[in-house]
Amino acid sequence: MINTNKGIDWLIGKLRKDQSPDGSWSYPFETGLSTDTYMIILLRTMELHDEELIRMLTERILSRQEKNGAWKLYYDEGDGNLTATIECYYALLYSGYYPKEDKRLLAAKKFILAKGGIKEAGIYSKVFLAITGQYKWPAFSPLPIELILLPLQFPINFYSFSVFGRANIAPILILFDKKFSIQTKKSPDLSDLYIHSDQDEGWGYSSHERNLFDSIEEGVKNLLGLPDELHRLAIERAKNYMLNHIEPDGTLYSYFSSTHLMIFALLSLGYKKNDPIIIKAVNGIKSMKFEINGKPHMQYTTATVWNTSLIGYALQAAGVSPNDPMVQRANRYLFTRQHQKFGDWVIHNPNSLPGGWGFSNVNTINPDVDDTTASLRSISRISAQNRQAWDSGINWIMSMQNDDDGWPAFEKNTNSKLVEWLPLEKSEFFLLDPSCADLTGRTLEFLGNYTNLSRNHEVFRKGVRWLLNNQEKDGSWYGRWGICYIYGTWAALTGLMAAGISAGHPSVKKGVKWLHSIQNEDGGWGESCKSDDKKEYVPLGASTLPHTSWALDALITVTDQPTKEIHKGITYLLAALKKEDWTTDYPKGQGMAGAFYIHYHSYRYIFPLIALSHYQKKFAGA
Repeated sequence: MINTNKGIDWLIGKLRKDQSPDGSWSYPFETGLSTDTYMIILLRTMELHDEELIRMLTERILSRQEKNGAWKLYYDEGDGNLTATIECYYALLYSGYYPKEDKRLLAAKKFILAKGGIKEAGIYSKVFLAITGQYKWPAFSPLPIELILLPLQFPINFYSFSVFGRANIAPILILFDKKFSIQTKKSPDLSDLYIHSDQDEGWGYSSHERNLFDSIEEGVKNLLGLPDELHRLAIERAKNYMLNHIEPDGTLYSYFSSTHLMIFALLSLGYKKNDPIIIKAVNGIKSMKFEINGKPHMQYTTATVWNTSLIGYALQAAGVSPNDPMVQRANRYLFTRQHQKFGDWVIHNPNSLPGGWGFSNVNTINPDVDDTTASLRSISRISAQNRQAWDSGINWIMSMQNDDDGWPAFEKNTNSKLVEWLPLEKSEFFLLDPSCADLTGRTLEFLGNYTNLSRNHEVFRKGVRWLLNNQEKDGSWYGRWGICYIYGTWAALTGLMAAGISAGHPSVKKGVKWLHSIQNEDGGWGESCKSDDKKEYVPLGASTLPHTSWALDALITVTDQPTKEIHKGITYLLAALKKEDWTTDYPKGQGMAGAFYIHYHSYRYIFPLIALSHYQKKFAGA
């Protein structure tokens, strides 16, 4: 057995040092440069002259530029990302600090034109460009705003979309309908990023997407009422949806993108730039600024509850007492963040009461399964002190199991395949909330290891069935919210074991064999962000701390004796704990394949601590 005490003690000490006074951990939720670029453009458009913030954001953007002039979403992303490069180029120009003749901007422009120009940008970037007068709105809206009036019984309706999709779609419906655009005296001219001047086909709807429009339009025509009145009612409903889902800090659902879109949607409806709702929304997203390596980053949201729940659990798994002041402060914080209000989740889950936890520090109406099980793990040893909080959390989790037997992230049964036909890029990520291996596996792991439920309970039988039916041919599982197959396989294997499946089960053996087959020579594991786009495992070519920890924790869970693969992995993990290189900054989470990746700064501490602690506890004396 390898002695892991020194590594565990170092990790505990690091986490103790980084805890905030309120008991939480506010490690950054870093999502690339998109939010930084949009912040600059928003401030310039609103004519809010926060010059220090704008200048520092431009410095951060330029510090990430590649030698060929492009920007990337992740280290091994070929020669660059076109959409990211367009957004960075636009923001730098609009900042007013860099002219088009700047050699760095000239290099970026050369890359953009070589990749097909602005017409090849992602559709969400095109929406933003259209809002700010740099792109022509399409002749007809891809989604009529009257969609929001369609009843729940209609095959596609507003609540067919995931909560994340609705939060962004509501303002987009208004903006498309109004064909709103706004420019200022400082607006740059991006017309030289077009290879051809004609934009008419720049939104690229296919024939089957047009057929779906026709279907939606037919449903709209069947609504009772005069067209003009229905149109007015739809706009009012979309506006009220936004206003009714504003969090205490002024943001829409505490997301940068939806808040950003809401601001422009309200402007299109006649709100003034100095309206209190708009000013509070701007300040809300500004408050999510986090300094990383001396430069500001506009976080997409905060990950405070997620960080705190995972860390509280990891510390206790490492032997830190629930009575330790560090753990007590963390759990007190978590108790204050349990949701007491109904959110949109009740639409598809009307028979449950609130009891979940959300992701961000200010989230009050959008709980998710992952944060709820993580928070319950952390408070599990003191659950008797607040039985109501524990029971309501358990009941909410169990009520969220989908009809297909798996668990989603935010909302039950929000996985209509019709939605994938909509003309929205990456719609399966943006608009759907399907059952997935990471959520299903971790929920089973929690219910199996932290509750007294019988393994014969149907909640286990159904969850296990979903995992066994959704294993990949190579033995892995796809993880929706992490990178990617290592993440899903870890969750699935630990979940199956907690649900009472034996280590000798063919699916478990196949998963273990796959993990063995992808172990790196240095003993660690690593996976590329390309995996989620290609829908197959792509090796990173290097090992990372979280990937190694996930693989190790899965292997430790399914074996009674330490194997050579486990020993090699533990040796790598202990040697790499303090390393600082590109692998420690590499994204380990994802929100949208090919477009949105997340670097959780906390993961390099949380998951090694869990893996090392489980190794020590299980194999002590081996």
